[in-house]
Amino acid sequence: MKMPGPGDRGGKKEKPKNARKSLRRLLKYMFEYAWVVLLLLICAFLSNIGNLLGPNYAGKAITAASAGKGMVDMQLVVHYGLLMLLVYVGSNLLSFFVNIGMMHVGRYVARNMRRDVFNKLMELPVGYFDKHLAGDIISRVSYDIDVVSTSLSSDVVQILTSVVTVVGSFTMMCFVSPPLVLCMVFTIPASILFTRYMSKKTRPLYRVRSLAYGEMNGFAEEMFTGQKTILAYAHEDYVCDRFEEINRNAAEAYRDADGLGMTMGPTVGLINNIGLSAIGLGGALLYMNGIVGLGQISSFILYSRKFSGPINEISNIVNEIFSALAAAERVFQLLDETEEVKDKVNAATLVSAKGEVEVKDVEFGYLKNKTVIHDFSMLANPGETVAIVGHTGAGKTTIINLLMRFYDPEKGAIYVDGKENAAYTLKSLRKNYSMVLQDTWVFNGTIFDNIAYGKENATMEEVINAAKAAHIHNYIMRLPQGYDTVISEDGGNISKGQKQLITIARAMLYDTSMLILDEATSNVDTATERKVQAAMRTLMAGKTCFIIAHRLSTIRNADNILVMEHGDVIEQGNHDYLMARKGAYYKLYSSQFE
Repeated sequence: MKMPGPGDRGGKKEKPKNARKSLRRLLKYMFEYAWVVLLLLICAFLSNIGNLLGPNYAGKAITAASAGKGMVDMQLVVHYGLLMLLVYVGSNLLSFFVNIGMMHVGRYVARNMRRDVFNKLMELPVGYFDKHLAGDIISRVSYDIDVVSTSLSSDVVQILTSVVTVVGSFTMMCFVSPPLVLCMVFTIPASILFTRYMSKKTRPLYRVRSLAYGEMNGFAEEMFTGQKTILAYAHEDYVCDRFEEINRNAAEAYRDADGLGMTMGPTVGLINNIGLSAIGLGGALLYMNGIVGLGQISSFILYSRKFSGPINEISNIVNEIFSALAAAERVFQLLDETEEVKDKVNAATLVSAKGEVEVKDVEFGYLKNKTVIHDFSMLANPGETVAIVGHTGAGKTTIINLLMRFYDPEKGAIYVDGKENAAYTLKSLRKNYSMVLQDTWVFNGTIFDNIAYGKENATMEEVINAAKAAHIHNYIMRLPQGYDTVISEDGGNISKGQKQLITIARAMLYDTSMLILDEATSNVDTATERKVQAAMRTLMAGKTCFIIAHRLSTIRNADNILVMEHGDVIEQGNHDYLMARKGAYYKLYSSQFE
């Protein structure tokens, strides 16, 4: 994904596709707490009413104090002063309550959004993760949702209070002195028009900023994962230079968005100060002609500041809202992604499959107009072992992806026990396969939990038996906590071979009628491999097995060996038959044992 450079940002800007729709979807999350939000909005409204009464009492206190020497009614001045203090203290207490409440609502909204995003990720097809950087996905789950929740926590209430303050202040100004309102006749529309103009300018820049941060997170995650390879090839300087470029683009995207956005507040403030100057000059002329009093001028100035303040704040809120909408759009794009193919209506539940698997005339490609599997057919009877061999890129792993329904074929069909696999529910179909992959996966948890991962309520005895069969029990017992030893994230505190043995033990415990082995012993030494192969034969007994193998010595006893090349099966048969033909399999086998 190429991010726009500094020179690209002067051209066509990318805008949110549907800002209103994104805003409506955001508000739906808040409606889950509608009564709480309603209570907080009422408190915010009352808080602003109290703030609007303050200048009125201040003006009355000044009027009472300006009666002249010996004529000042101090009791009345104190009365209005206390009222002003009371409404301001009450308003600020309500405002504090509202801010705390909305902060909690924002956190709950963020929690719910992350829950929905994570659940969605569990429903997305494998192809989505093949096409998107992990760092970009993480950026949507963390950074983008944080931007959204922060905006929701403050901006919703801020908009309400600003509207109430602007409308209330303008009403009170008209009530205090209509002639002074004319002094602001130019500044009010100027502030509104400038805010609208700048909003259109800043909106696309916030979307570019979110994309830039997604790319930076994706690159960083990728480099951290491959750190050892980077060090081994002395590639640090190149990686640092590349990160510097991406980081610079992200910083420039941030600068472009926030830099332009930050000009809004001072500019609106300048317009409002011009209006304040006009009020001061106009008020002086009206006072000299006896049209208004000092109390009215004081109240009017206070109301004018309350009126202009929210307009200034609204300009900043608009920036935050469009930043949140740009972030929300990325989150909703993920939520709107097409999920894995849904189960058909009345789909059957596959329970204890016999293990007959037939592939008929299958064609498939990861990209349109680029087929990688051509007219593929295969039959595996219950209990048979089918090995798939061939050079890298021949299509071996693609066959496994199709069997597990990570992808569906474009043409042809795959049958399990005589029924098309699409007729079964996805969950039940996959529960009838055990898998041991070359890319081992263990999670942060105990060794017991990792081995028992696929089987609910597994007992310690069952886990120990599986570990013994996988020849890792003795290693586990040498650890300080044995089966309660915690494996760090991605198994960083154990070797690759030990991780693979744990995944083999996991498959042995997960008793199914069909088994998939993708280079299942690639990370173990030769002596251990012989032991594991013996255990694997016990595991494979009576099961339909599909083996992807580069070490051809491991599949000599397979019932059927498929030799693939460029998505086609060019040979198939057992080991003796294929060796006698002296074709592609013979050449592959001979090349490994010359």
